[in-house]
Amino acid sequence: MSRASRQRSNDDWRARGASIETRQLIGLRLAARQLRLAQQHRHYARQSGSHIAPFKGRGLSFQQLRAYQGGDEIRHIDWRVTARTTQPHTRLFEEERERPVVLCVDQRQSMAFGSRQCFKSVLACHTAALLAWNALEHNDRVGGFVFSDRQHAESRPRRSQRAVLHFLQQLTDFNQQALAPAGDEPPQALSAVFEELRRITRPGSAVFILSDFHDMDEAAERQLALLARHNDVLAVEISDPMEAKLPLRGHLALSDGRQRLAVDIDGKLQQRYQQDYQRRQETLHSTLRKLGIVRLSLQTSDDVQAILGRELRLQ
Repeated sequence: MSRASRQRSNDDWRARGASIETRQLIGLRLAARQLRLAQQHRHYARQSGSHIAPFKGRGLSFQQLRAYQGGDEIRHIDWRVTARTTQPHTRLFEEERERPVVLCVDQRQSMAFGSRQCFKSVLACHTAALLAWNALEHNDRVGGFVFSDRQHAESRPRRSQRAVLHFLQQLTDFNQQALAPAGDEPPQALSAVFEELRRITRPGSAVFILSDFHDMDEAAERQLALLARHNDVLAVEISDPMEAKLPLRGHLALSDGRQRLAVDIDGKLQQRYQQDYQRRQETLHSTLRKLGIVRLSLQTSDDVQAILGRELRLQ
């Protein structure tokens, strides 16, 4: 395929618009096949599968030979090498073990915003679909956890196309709901979302959280710490360029779907807004570093496929 053809394909697969349709997410399967995503974290799962786990023991493929150490199983002694060297040697193995992949996708009202080619909510669904299809290509079990301000839907990890299609439909349903006017009920706390996510996630899973992490607080941090204790968590931070910097001075119209607000932007407002945004970002990034959670930042103007291929590449 020529460079021009690849560029046209990448443009066709870019996230666009204020909402998503299931057929668009299904169509990303071909794009996902071109990704080479890293499988780089710890593994605790005990079932056979398709990934090489970074620990030693009984397994499927021979790894190396070393001198016998106390505690090694007698049946793993290589008697030929032992006889030849007159020193006992043990054969070590690598095991292929599967890893459940859980995709947690934020579709709250705060995600229904965008100033570039798509809303944050659409970018989150688009990215989650790429990750889901790629995981299935690697023979992983794929599960989903989609949440809004007031409810969530979960799908247990399964290794099947049907499971991925079910997850994509959940993404579409919640994405459409994010465009509806907000109700009067108070939104659920992010800590409650993470607590429920932790409940359904088996230890040893790879957990991708795609969110703007709006309203992240100490309670949410505690739940995130518990989740990361026994799982590999990657935070995919979704943002829009306008969130970091307001437009130049002038008149700006804002809406939350129910009410409209006109704001006159001056230098002082710009400075105060940017300082508040920077403070929130520093707090979030510091929290994730403290918890040992890898962070990947995506903006609504980004080429997601290119970034995933570059930042999460396999060896």
